[in-house]
Amino acid sequence: MKPGEFGKVGVLLGGKSAEREVSLRSGAMVLAALRSRGVDAHPFDPAEHGLDAMMDARFDRAFIALHGRFGEDGTVQGVLEWLGVPYTGSGVLASALAMDKLRTKLLWRASGLPTPPYEILPADGDLRAVAARLGLPLMVKPVCEGSSLGMSKVRVAGGLEEAYALAVNYDRVVMAEKFIEGPELTVGILGDEVLPIIKLETPRDFYDYQAKYVSDDTRYILPCGLPPARERALQSLSREAFAALGCRGWGRVDLMLDAAGEPQLLEVNTAPGMTDHSLVPMAARAVGLSYEDLCLRILEAARLG
Repeated sequence: MKPGEFGKVGVLLGGKSAEREVSLRSGAMVLAALRSRGVDAHPFDPAEHGLDAMMDARFDRAFIALHGRFGEDGTVQGVLEWLGVPYTGSGVLASALAMDKLRTKLLWRASGLPTPPYEILPADGDLRAVAARLGLPLMVKPVCEGSSLGMSKVRVAGGLEEAYALAVNYDRVVMAEKFIEGPELTVGILGDEVLPIIKLETPRDFYDYQAKYVSDDTRYILPCGLPPARERALQSLSREAFAALGCRGWGRVDLMLDAAGEPQLLEVNTAPGMTDHSLVPMAARAVGLSYEDLCLRILEAARLG
């Protein structure tokens, strides 16, 4: 499509989630990229403007650069469906499922896809018994949150109480997941295309918020170093995991390789970061797609239903 054919485009950014600051950075970069290509793009922050303002704006399309709750969980997608404004990324149900790590795992397991063992941590139960069943170390994480917020790596059973107390600040449902000791990989998806795999390395305990958005010592290895046939197999698995949730448009699948070299799926991001540290733009550059062209490709796939 030519830039003028997109009409008036709302770039949704900021929002009310714990990932607001990252979303503001993502949105600002997307806005600048679209405008540089002649798109009539306008910022819209749902935390500062209500539904009436969105109605009055009369956007022809929406580029969702919101992360986390009220942006990546199906809520704003539902608003845009109601308004009849085509939007980027996954639909209402797929967005809600991908945001919910528990439902994601249930669907993956039902589809025969590999994901680490897990349990929901009881608010008033025996946390040490969970550690005994799953084994240590564990990752403790809020079920509905992104950017690794509220997550902890627990090496001893006595650390579960503190990890639970942190995670429950972000969501009332908290899960423990067996920690996978092995390479961490991420796979960007753009329409029908699966982008090259990026291998992540950090000196921190895990790829946490600091490693994602602040630290300069995180290593992004691209090409990832896997044999081509192995990389293709993992790309195919990631596409299957993405499709199992009903996702569309674009997104990112995170996974790890266990001690036996077998993949273990972690989560799907349906509105991944678009900052200067972000992974989908990095993978897109590896196949010759500039940041600006990536934004246009994502916007072109905006749809309803």
